[in-house]
Amino acid sequence: MKKLAIFAILVIFAQMSFSQDSVNKGRSKKKKRGVDSHKWVNPLSEEETKLPGLSHATFKSKSMGINVGYCIYLPPQYKTHKSKKFPVVYFLHGGFPGSETKCIRLVPFIDKVMKNEDVEQMIYVFVNGGPMSHYNYPQKENGQGEDIFIKELIPHIDSTYRTVSDKMGRGIEGFSMGGRGTARIMFKHPHLFYSCSPGGAGYGVEKELSEKEGKISKLFTFKKGYNAYDLAREFKKKKDQNLKILFYVGLTE
Repeated sequence: MKKLAIFAILVIFAQMSFSQDSVNKGRSKKKKRGVDSHKWVNPLSEEETKLPGLSHATFKSKSMGINVGYCIYLPPQYKTHKSKKFPVVYFLHGGFPGSETKCIRLVPFIDKVMKNEDVEQMIYVFVNGGPMSHYNYPQKENGQGEDIFIKELIPHIDSTYRTVSDKMGRGIEGFSMGGRGTARIMFKHPHLFYSCSPGGAGYGVEKELSEKEGKISKLFTFKKGYNAYDLAREFKKKKDQNLKILFYVGLTE
């Protein structure tokens, strides 16, 4: 039980140490991008390649037939303990469109607490959420952000790295739009995760989706029931789907 329950401590410290602006430091000067400008592969900049323990990789999506990028942090023990398997935390970024590099400025903090042995060592995966971050959005070609994460990225990580490849070794967390994604996904796929931490999610959007049958505006429409409120109601009906959940709101400057 200790394996991933402890990862929530990272979230609390991270929110105390980083504002959303600092998380995205180095990319804030770029113009805001819309759904149509989404890219499934976003390589690291020269500066970002120096972040400790972090690397960028891709896998070939079977459903889309294109490469999908992700960033992965491997803890210090990954190299020194050759037979050890590690729990994995998937981090869902905020904002849209998606990019696997959006929140990698958390890495120095994560690396510090790992090296200090303040928490159990674990792998961190930074997810590309797709055109409409962490939603399935069929209106856009190659827009199934949730499905790519659940059906393709997780199996790829488990087959490529030394992971604890079951529910007890897998956590999910995110902030803002990534917090909403975390909530929807944890309620929809409770068999996949043990620890879940949605942060700063602004659930008014999800509430509006639930009350208006997925029609949030003329521009953005989602499948009826595809929101945290309705999915939570369905989750409540299920048995033996235990989740350890930490909801948090706000940031400390």
